[in-house]
Amino acid sequence: MEVRVREGDSYAYYGRLFMVPLELIIDSNEKVNPSNLKTGTKIMIPGYVSVPYTIKEEDTLWKISKAKNLSIDAIMILNQMQNPNQVVPGETLYLPERISQHHVSLKLPYGSKILTKQIKALKKFYPFINVDTIGTSVLGNHIQEIRIGKGLKKVHMNASFHANEWITSMILMSLVNQYLVSLTNRSQLAGINSINLYNETELSIVPMVNPDGVDLVLNGPPTGSRQEVLKINEGSGEFVHWKANIRGVDLNNQFPANWEIEQERKAPKSPAPRDYPGSSSLSEPEAKAMADLIKNNQFDRILAFHTQGEEFYWGYEGFEPPESEFLAREFERVSGYKAIQNVDSHAGFKDWYIQEYKRPGFTLELGRGINPLPLSQIHDILKRVEGIFLASLYL
Repeated sequence: MEVRVREGDSYAYYGRLFMVPLELIIDSNEKVNPSNLKTGTKIMIPGYVSVPYTIKEEDTLWKISKAKNLSIDAIMILNQMQNPNQVVPGETLYLPERISQHHVSLKLPYGSKILTKQIKALKKFYPFINVDTIGTSVLGNHIQEIRIGKGLKKVHMNASFHANEWITSMILMSLVNQYLVSLTNRSQLAGINSINLYNETELSIVPMVNPDGVDLVLNGPPTGSRQEVLKINEGSGEFVHWKANIRGVDLNNQFPANWEIEQERKAPKSPAPRDYPGSSSLSEPEAKAMADLIKNNQFDRILAFHTQGEEFYWGYEGFEPPESEFLAREFERVSGYKAIQNVDSHAGFKDWYIQEYKRPGFTLELGRGINPLPLSQIHDILKRVEGIFLASLYL
């Protein structure tokens, strides 16, 4: 929500007036010097929207503020009013409305266009977040990253490495949205003050690593790639079991952690709906974008959201540090998911991260059933994975 600075206003006053943490207001207005607020400057108040209200004959500003549980000055600053008696029946007044519920839809299949719209909405409602494009997919779709917080601890999470696991993007975005609502409402998450998490931890999220693959599963092949994709899929127009990117490369078999072993033993030796590790490691733009993101940042831990199995993997070839086991036990406790240290698998994102950086990495297998998991499971999954999300930030 946008307001204009009046003479004598300060960020601290806005924080008290709208009951939003001061640091969120400062971070929402990075280009404005808080010690030199000039009259008329546009300021963003995070976690609010302005809602039109038609003034009734019997209305006064005091009556409206009492009915809507709003400060009179909050209404005046939003409408640039000089006089509280400046209320004219029939005219439109704008009222500040706090956002108290998250806006991620949990009812519709979650493709890249919906994700893009929701990221844009989050940036508008919560301008203290940072949104960047870390790369593009084979078809030129943006692979976007969201950053929240400014702490020394750095945590990365991602979803939808695999196309038919698009429900993971919906879950991760829902968790992020709950976090943002909690921040601007000064509320707690599972007994934790969310603003403390914001100040202590910087969270990086890539909610959809494989946008082309997700859209293929949900919408069928794009016009320009139709024949190539149908050939990879052996002529079938059914893509519900497709895991790969649009070129038929499994992005979670693309990383240089014993990639040669996976190349040798994986059955597909050419592009396929799943399991083909590519002609070389990091051959695909989506995998390279993720590798570059990790190389350019000093993340303390990473979590990759997959489905299904209600378990998670936390080791790789003995490269994992002692901290990994501590985190794994806590994740197991708060979620009920089974912690598994090692599996006979290589070339995954988590494998490569642990091997290269000797830091905690986790592959979370959410839910149980046949991919893609039905949306009927989403609320149960959210309840169980929320504890992992929070523990990864505060521990």
